[in-house]
Order: sequence, then structure tokens, then C-alpha cells
Amino acid sequence: MARYVLRRLLLAVPVVVGIMLITFLIKAVIPTDAVTAQFQGQMSEADAAQAIAALRAKYHLDLPWYRQFVLYVESLLHGDLGESIRLRRPVSSEIGFRYLNTLMLTGAALSIALVVGMGTGILAAVRRNSWLDVTATTVGLFGTSMPAFFFGLLLILVVSVWLRWLPVVPRGPAAIVLPALALGLIEAAPLSRVTRTAMIDVLRRDYIRAARARGTGEIALVLRHALPNALLVVLTVIGLQIGNLLGGAFIVETIFSWHGIGELAVEAIGWRDFALTQAVILVSAGTYLAVNLVADILYAWVDPRVELAA
Repeated sequence: MARYVLRRLLLAVPVVVGIMLITFLIKAVIPTDAVTAQFQGQMSEADAAQAIAALRAKYHLDLPWYRQFVLYVESLLHGDLGESIRLRRPVSSEIGFRYLNTLMLTGAALSIALVVGMGTGILAAVRRNSWLDVTATTVGLFGTSMPAFFFGLLLILVVSVWLRWLPVVPRGPAAIVLPALALGLIEAAPLSRVTRTAMIDVLRRDYIRAARARGTGEIALVLRHALPNALLVVLTVIGLQIGNLLGGAFIVETIFSWHGIGELAVEAIGWRDFALTQAVILVSAGTYLAVNLVADILYAWVDPRVELAA
């Protein structure tokens, strides 16, 4: 197990480096930056040019992009994510609480997706070709086709405007309800379809028929014999869905004014604050890689036949 984890971590290094390199290449082709945008129209042209030159030198923006990339990697090795040009403070201090907010939102959304998605998938498989199966499949098809941000707008319209159950921008613990539902219910749709397909496949196998012939109750048959084997497929999908949740949070957090890393990313891109943008991308990529590593380990734990060293 330790060798497998180490191997996966080593394979993740070139992926992270490639993501950072692509980010720097994008920055190199954009004609303006946060420093230039910050001083546009704020002072005379001569004073602005002098201030821009000083700040560009301070943040190494006057160097070629590949020199900036080397300096950035050196800073990362020392645990320094850089300084936000717009906010004038270390990036790590700005990302900290935002990242925790995003983890909280992602955890709540994932819980909703697991309960709703796996629950409806199991029921649809057990009651195959019934009205419940048809309804779950139809709703799942619509959910798979609908973007999370559009579903979020529908939730605001129905829950906040028509029903008036929550304010449009709620405060306190209630603030997480709508964004978590927007992300979680959308991700529940593909999870329900995958769970249904996996459960139907398992329920057709001979050992399930043998257990049913021995008089095993239907609940025990589904939960004890069928579900653990169906989880092998579902676990792989869950790892990918967490990546979808992180990606969907970029827009959903902005719609619901949830102060997470996704909202920060949208703001940083608008400010052209590349130090902040790079840090957000790096943290998001690291989280996605870590989640998929955990999913692979859980897959091997559920099915010991998986050869981790392969």
C-alpha cells in the first residue's frame, strides 16, 4: 500500500507542474495584468507609468514568463504562494478560510448526492421497470443535462422568490442550504444512474439467486450481498464527482455569495490577479488529485483482489 501511494504521489508531480506551466502560458499571452488594470484612469499617465513600472519590478512581472515560472516554483518549495497584487497581502492568508468554506460546501453537497443518488439508484434497481424506476431515470436524465448554475438560479426562483422559504442571500447556517442543494442534487443524477446500472448487474448474478433461494430477506440481500459489489463502480464515479463539485463551486459560490475558493477564483480572474489565480488553481488541482488517490485506495480496500502495485 505504501509503495502504491508513493507511486501515485510521484505521478501527480508532473501533472501539477503541467497545470502551473499552462497557467503561466495563459498569463503570457494576455495583454494586461493586475498592476496595469489597477492604475488605469487613477492618475496622470506619467505617474501611472512610474507606479506601474515599480510594481511590475516588485512582483517580477517585468521578467520573461519562464523566469517568473522558475521564481514561482522556488517560492513554492519554500512554502510561499506569493502575494496578491490586488489585495496586497499573502495569498495563503486569503485562501485559508475560503478553502475551508469550499470544503464545507463540497462535503454538504457530496452528502446530498450520496444519499439521494445512491438511494434512488438502489430503489430503481430493486423496483426495476416500475413507476419509481421510470421516474428516477427520467429525473436523472434531466439532472445530468442541467448545469449546476442554472439549477441554482431555479432554486433561487422557486425557494426564495415564489415560496419565500429563504431569503435570496441568507445569512448564518442557512446560507449553505441552497448552494449545497444546487451542487448535490445535480451530482445525484449521474450517481443514481450509475448505482442503478451497477445494482441491476449485481442482482442478476448467480450468488444473488442462491442467497434468495436460501431464504435471505430482500433488505439483507440488497444491502449485505449486492451493494458492496456495486460500490466498486460507484466509488470510481464518486472520485470524479468530487472534481465536478469543485468545478461547479466556481460559479455556484458566486451566484449564492458563498465566500469560498470558487468565488475567490472568479474575483481573481476579474482582477487579473495571477498570483491569486495560480494559487487557487494549484490548491484545486492538489485537492482533486488527493481525492482520486483516496478513491483508489478505498476501491482496493473494498475489493482486495485489486493489485495496487499494478
